[in-house]
Amino acid sequence: MPPTTTAPRPSGRAGHRRLAFLPLLCAAALLSATAVPAAGAGPASPVVRTEQGLVRGVAHDSYTTFDGIPYAAPPSGPLRWRAPVPAAAWHGVRDATKPASRCVQMPTPGAGGGGGAGAVVGSEDCLYLNVTVPATKPAATAKKRPVLVWMHGGAFLGGSGSDYGAERLAVQGDAIVVTVNYRLGIFGYFGHSGLGAAPPFGLADQQAALRWVRANAARFGGDPGSVTLFGESAGALGICAHLTSPTAAGLFQRAVLQSGSCLTSFPRGALAPGTPAYEPFAAQADVQAAGAEAARQLGCTEGGRDEVLACLRRQSTDRLATAQLMQSFNRPAFGNALLPVAPAQALASGRFHRLPLILGTNHDEMRMFVGLSLAAFPIRTEDDYRARLAEAFGAAAPAVEARYPAAHHPSPALAWAAVLTDRSFTCTTLAAGRAIAAHAPGLPLYGYEFNDPDAPVLAGLPANPGFPYGAAHGFEIPFLFTSFPTERPLSDGQRALSDRMVGYWTNFARTGNPNSAGAPLWPALRASSPHAPSVQSLAPGPGGIHPVDASSAHACSFWDRLSQ
Repeated sequence: MPPTTTAPRPSGRAGHRRLAFLPLLCAAALLSATAVPAAGAGPASPVVRTEQGLVRGVAHDSYTTFDGIPYAAPPSGPLRWRAPVPAAAWHGVRDATKPASRCVQMPTPGAGGGGGAGAVVGSEDCLYLNVTVPATKPAATAKKRPVLVWMHGGAFLGGSGSDYGAERLAVQGDAIVVTVNYRLGIFGYFGHSGLGAAPPFGLADQQAALRWVRANAARFGGDPGSVTLFGESAGALGICAHLTSPTAAGLFQRAVLQSGSCLTSFPRGALAPGTPAYEPFAAQADVQAAGAEAARQLGCTEGGRDEVLACLRRQSTDRLATAQLMQSFNRPAFGNALLPVAPAQALASGRFHRLPLILGTNHDEMRMFVGLSLAAFPIRTEDDYRARLAEAFGAAAPAVEARYPAAHHPSPALAWAAVLTDRSFTCTTLAAGRAIAAHAPGLPLYGYEFNDPDAPVLAGLPANPGFPYGAAHGFEIPFLFTSFPTERPLSDGQRALSDRMVGYWTNFARTGNPNSAGAPLWPALRASSPHAPSVQSLAPGPGGIHPVDASSAHACSFWDRLSQ
């Protein structure tokens, strides 16, 4: 997916953020630890003692950052395609004043021609995280702060934790925020019979980061028994996996899934004519078959399994990080200890961790994807629209067109985006909520729809006359994180919405309920009554935050019938 570039943060972080493609329970004992001095104790020397050693961060006016802290050993050489192992301890004070390298990923446009050409971006030595802490010291009687752990999006092919400036969440929400790097593409999701039922390495990295948080949160003033995992697109798909993963038990107590659920999928031709249908998770056997083909292409076929793997591990980063190989391995495998079954199946059978959840989507999700492809694959006429419907839905295309006639939308392209938004994002997310509620009816469950029709457009998206992006995929992120490049800054009304969203997210992290005094009431999601106005619409302006019936607004009854 074409990436965009982020401008440097005021704190000195910088990064290239890829637009997200799909985009993806126990009390831990408090570990006694001494900060030297405690984070936030003063700007002169923000040093904290972690389990592995001392780290020195950067004090800002209202927050302190500790960037580039290793949570696992570099997964290179003999550790390539192995589960993460703990980072080695160090002596002295480790510099944590700037982010570490991002994980190897698809090159950004301009790095030799875009579309995956050009020099490799990132490093295999990339398993690092970043911690943002409010500068104010909590009162002696105050509880430890809640911890929010962010998993970035990017189709399991791009992105980095350091692309997300977390100071707004940390300062306004009085919370500890951790952003995480994890392995991507062939480095994170490769499979081969020689590896056996190995876990998806990128997801194993995320769980290793959560174990680091559990061990070290208290050292930064956080509560290791109050960890909220949140993420967008592929980050949300990863959280879906952890919700159904036996090996994630006890690693987090709440979760927020933004624009991704265990039921997310795309029909044929959704991204462009000729593209296959998309399911975010793949069977272990299919991933292993792709791995055997990759080994053949790389010339690693001689000898037994150990020799083949040794040959593959000797391959240079550049030789592995091609567009073709990276894109062949961006679906986490199920059929292993981390993911015994497909998350959708696990959800349907009730095999998921019971914990408070927020599930949300954006009103115009697919306009981002459609907008990216319009120059190459225009949808100018009703015939163009019908051709796309026929590829995606086959014999059901006339029924979809009858429900979404082009004449009822400003353009055929916007009609196509509405079809895909409803079918792939909104209704699948609401169906996931119903599946969760069916097995855990008393579970705190909340739904939202980000619906700012004039949200600032993320930098790098092409301008398409007559095709507004509205509240497209990823457009809510600048309302939570700083340093996201957009065509313009947030307006006063949008900044007020941002403040309210930060309040909802961090109060949920603190209590398992997003509501607080003075904020518009956010009702629990009434999954048993799908047409109740219980999804919280998040939009700027007076009355912009209110419950809506998202199921009816997005024709979910139609899509539910069509999927049967």
